[in-house]
Amino acid sequence: MSYSMSINVQAFLDEDIGSGDITALIIPAACEAEANVITRDAMVCCGQEWFNAVFNALSTDLKVQWHVQEGQWLAAGTLLCTLKGNARALLTGERTALNLLQTLSAIATLARLYANEVAGTGCQVLDTRKTIPGLRDAQKYAVTCGGCHNHRIGLYDGILIKENHIMAAGSIAQAVAQARKISDKLLEVEVESMAELDQALAAGPDRVMLDNFSIAHLQLAVNKVAGRCELEASGNILLSNIREIAETGVNYISIGALTKNVQAIDLSMRIVLEKEPCKK
Repeated sequence: MSYSMSINVQAFLDEDIGSGDITALIIPAACEAEANVITRDAMVCCGQEWFNAVFNALSTDLKVQWHVQEGQWLAAGTLLCTLKGNARALLTGERTALNLLQTLSAIATLARLYANEVAGTGCQVLDTRKTIPGLRDAQKYAVTCGGCHNHRIGLYDGILIKENHIMAAGSIAQAVAQARKISDKLLEVEVESMAELDQALAAGPDRVMLDNFSIAHLQLAVNKVAGRCELEASGNILLSNIREIAETGVNYISIGALTKNVQAIDLSMRIVLEKEPCKK
């Protein structure tokens, strides 16, 4: 799937700065400084372009030098980047830039852990639409940066027929038939039992989501479907059980926690004035 990667951080800056950063005014306007950003946690670095965009929006003269690569696994204590430029801009952009970097790196880091667990099985780990409003493109990018894959980006690029759609349409068969009339995009049906799987197979979707199936029932479903459509496992997926689920033969495993249960990476930014404290 493709999606817009345009990066606009102005709304994030407006939220924080409002009518102006009054604390930064204690620093003389012409004061220059240098800052280092380190990680206190092991992580996959993700979000460099968002981080850069924050400071570019505040000062065109501010320079960011990255010492690590996007997508690189890093040990705790690693120096990520060095910034040089206007001290006020560094102080004003610090929190917004770190918020983005720590959040996207956390997602990429978790994605890497899940991707590593299914390596060699042929199964792909997918994200979901359980994202922070306004950050979907960034979060879905972070998922891919960590080595997992994107499910549909929004409601416009794929059809996912769930329980409420089925109830409103009258049946799985009617929901699928109507969807086929509307769009030729990927059509997926969520089922919660083997009986519903039979109904879905008869309707002919491109993919079936097996919601909260046990390992035994996932294996039964894989054997029953026998390649007639793609299968996706979902629900109660953990690092501790994902390998076993992947080894049942399902094509995909979707995990809302990739973007929903985010524990930010602990980052630190330390500013050093060029020579001596700036004076007004």
